[in-house]
Amino acid sequence: MEKTRRFLVLGFLAIVFSLFLHVDSAPNIPKRTDEEQMPSSPVKLNKWKDRVMLDNGIVKLTLLSPSGLIAGIQYKGDENILENHFKESRRGYWDMVWSRPPDLKSYFNELEGTSFKVIVEMEDMIEISFTRTWNSSDSYSYPLNVDIRYIMLRGSSGFYSYAIKEHLERWPDLNIDESRIAFKLNDETFNYMAISDDIQRIMPTARDRTLGQVLNYKEAVLLTNPGNPSLKGQVDDKYQYSYDNKDSLVHGWISTQRDIGFWVITPSNEFRVGGPVKNDLTSHVGPTSLAVFLSNHYAGPRFGVRLRNGEPWKKVFGPVFIYLNSGSSNKPSTLWTDAKGQMQKETQKWPYNFPRSEDFPHSNQRGTISGRLLVHDKYLNRESMPAKSAYVGLAPRGDVGSWQTDTKGYQFWSQTDENGYFTIRGVRGGTYSLNAWVPGVMGDYKYETDIVITPGRQNQLGNLVYRPPRNGPTLWEIGIPDRTPAEFYVPDPAPQFMNRLFINQTQKYRQYGLWDRYTDLYPEKDLVYTVGTSDYRKDWFFAHVNRRRNSTYMPTTWQVSFDLTNVVRTRVYTLQIALASATHSEIEVRINIPFTRRPDFTTRLIGRDNAIARHGLHGLYSLHSISVPGSKLANGRNIIYLKQSRGGYPFNGVMYDYLRFEGPPEVSR
Repeated sequence: MEKTRRFLVLGFLAIVFSLFLHVDSAPNIPKRTDEEQMPSSPVKLNKWKDRVMLDNGIVKLTLLSPSGLIAGIQYKGDENILENHFKESRRGYWDMVWSRPPDLKSYFNELEGTSFKVIVEMEDMIEISFTRTWNSSDSYSYPLNVDIRYIMLRGSSGFYSYAIKEHLERWPDLNIDESRIAFKLNDETFNYMAISDDIQRIMPTARDRTLGQVLNYKEAVLLTNPGNPSLKGQVDDKYQYSYDNKDSLVHGWISTQRDIGFWVITPSNEFRVGGPVKNDLTSHVGPTSLAVFLSNHYAGPRFGVRLRNGEPWKKVFGPVFIYLNSGSSNKPSTLWTDAKGQMQKETQKWPYNFPRSEDFPHSNQRGTISGRLLVHDKYLNRESMPAKSAYVGLAPRGDVGSWQTDTKGYQFWSQTDENGYFTIRGVRGGTYSLNAWVPGVMGDYKYETDIVITPGRQNQLGNLVYRPPRNGPTLWEIGIPDRTPAEFYVPDPAPQFMNRLFINQTQKYRQYGLWDRYTDLYPEKDLVYTVGTSDYRKDWFFAHVNRRRNSTYMPTTWQVSFDLTNVVRTRVYTLQIALASATHSEIEVRINIPFTRRPDFTTRLIGRDNAIARHGLHGLYSLHSISVPGSKLANGRNIIYLKQSRGGYPFNGVMYDYLRFEGPPEVSR
């Protein structure tokens, strides 16, 4: 009998121990750092009739209920850091710009829930949800189901937020042009903005902008009477602080008086659109901080989610982490360095294992892909060479380069090492196209077959070979094929239009009014570039724009002058033109005869990315391969005329990435 009792007790203990070993089936709370493992208060949920508060003893987040709009954020018992002069519903919110075809009118709406629900409530974690379900009888609202989530963890100096948007089958057509989360901070508290190591300083106020002079468009304001005299005569424009997705992982504001920092941390780009080099807004005067998931900035008005003919669609945006920090040194650099450190911690934890939506797969529900990318260009090297620092990514299935216009799906990108090896981790299950481009190499690569990612499995692709566009040996080239005009000549701004933050930087292109500097440099005659003599770093203007003449803008024609010998008149040469940006432009190419009625080649009307006006260095990349019959060429001096033929507006133009003139295959190098 005693043996039986002992056997039962041991069996019971074994079962308990087994259950303990399988505790990971419970909600997966992330491991905390040593600092966070110090004694901390449990997360509390307080509910009132019209509001909800999450409180972990460090941060208090107050939300209106059931809308889910953010009324207040308190840090370490301090007062609300959001703008108290605004209505509670206008301090922090998810928003969207949308329209319902065929109606062309766009609407801006904060995303407001109509129902509140607690998803998880524990001492270590609370997740809450604000949902809105579309009523098909409502023909005046956006046909989407929306679920906005907030998460607070024990010992965490901030909170997380994400949203799930769903368009069900057979629902009405819908356009979504913008999706983001916005925070309006207290303008008496926050005065120092930080976007990167280089872009940070004391900023003007919203009132300074109101008192200033609006320039060519409303976002650009000349500060004529700012509260800080050192800012007088400078231009402020929110587009000056735009950044590529791949670089925009943390940004925010600092209160130099209270030594507090407010940061938006985006730990992954998988839910942002347009790939790693999509440019978008960050923080700007307000003080405002944004997490932008979708916008048509630097891409054009057609860039957005387009749902037609009852197409079903669902996507998770986020989570992003809102981080607050403080110090005692009164040095903004201390808070910025700490914020960058927190960003690195968040990216290392991605994909998070604590969000409870079934639409957000945890790390064990995702797959991995790896391989090696090589470049084979026989005119540069007989052997395939490793694609160093190449961007390799998975995007929804599409044509070559379609990843940069994708808006509906998820994308997963990585960079190769010195030997061309890459690994992409944390990929949602599904079918993708594998894409790549290589700095220093023209064009886009796409793997020939679709890639199927199975959760929990690793795909090993082996060696992949990219054969870039090439018809013959290089006779001459202008620039570096890196998808930007960064290597070309960027002028100093006009003295009356400058932002001193960018004066001594390589990012001079962020200055206002550079499009008119072309007229200052070339008041009568256009740019002429002589191969072998000119230097593209000094002699090739970074943007091909119109010339200002009184109040009008006239088309301009650039010339590339070069010498040839032993022209093969019966063969075809090739002019490769890679564009980094285009806005309401048409590039006409003429060979040796400048005034022919019909050009030898035209792009026709292209581009609406508006990167020139918005101080960008690129918009959407495009490549044009132009056949040039040898019969049009001469032994000796030749001239290629590049005319941007669409005048009438200061911002019409293109940014060249790279130009290359190739001989026919038979011509030896």
